Amino acid sequence: MRFVDMHVHLDLMTNGVEVARAAQDLGMGLFCTTVTPNDAVAARERFSCCPNVRVGAGLHPWWLADGTCGDADIELLKGLVAHSRYVGEVGLDAGKRGAASLELQTAAFERIMRAVSEHPLQGRVISIHAIRSVNRVLDILERSGAIATSSCILHWFSGSSDELWRAVHLGCLFSINEHMLATKRGREYARILPDDRLLLETDAPPQLNAPYELTALEHSLQATLNHVADLRHTDPNSLGTSIAARSAQLLDFEA
Repeated sequence: MRFVDMHVHLDLMTNGVEVARAAQDLGMGLFCTTVTPNDAVAARERFSCCPNVRVGAGLHPWWLADGTCGDADIELLKGLVAHSRYVGEVGLDAGKRGAASLELQTAAFERIMRAVSEHPLQGRVISIHAIRSVNRVLDILERSGAIATSSCILHWFSGSSDELWRAVHLGCLFSINEHMLATKRGREYARILPDDRLLLETDAPPQLNAPYELTALEHSLQATLNHVADLRHTDPNSLGTSIAARSAQLLDFEA
């Protein structure tokens, strides 16, 4: 594959199937991360016609923080992840939108990760949100055993340097987007991360439940790749080939 977007909310694009089919024609794979378990169920059906799409079973911490989702949704997601090779978006947010509900989020994330650990699947991939909460996320991944049974991806990483290296030592991968590269810290992380931990993502779309364009995804992925290659003083074509192959293997696509 030419590109694999390792974190994109394809189901929140009103023309998501059209985008996915166009992406297939261009040799692009998509990891569709969902924000509620009901969305995950619907997305699996919606994109069943798209062989270049993998749908994650997710419960975004913001949807817990604002009360949109509750205990019934956590239980539904536990049931889904027990049989899901792809999980995401899940995690914790201790920023402005989530700090007040951090303990609720923590309890939910631990329950979900324990379900993952209790039902191991070969090749399971988890895309994780961790805003101002990386150590807490890593604690749960270790305590639940999920880190040992899954490929855990920290998406749009913004933690401290100590948290970065702890995550590296635990075996985490990192999906990098243009937003991450807009900060000095994010650029430094993209420069120093081990080669075999690098992935690309867009976290698109910026506006939910509206149409989107494949060209915007392609442009964002290419811009991110070029910037990362420049930071690492390496050839973008060779770097892109290795990242695409790694991503395709994670999502069980033909490279």
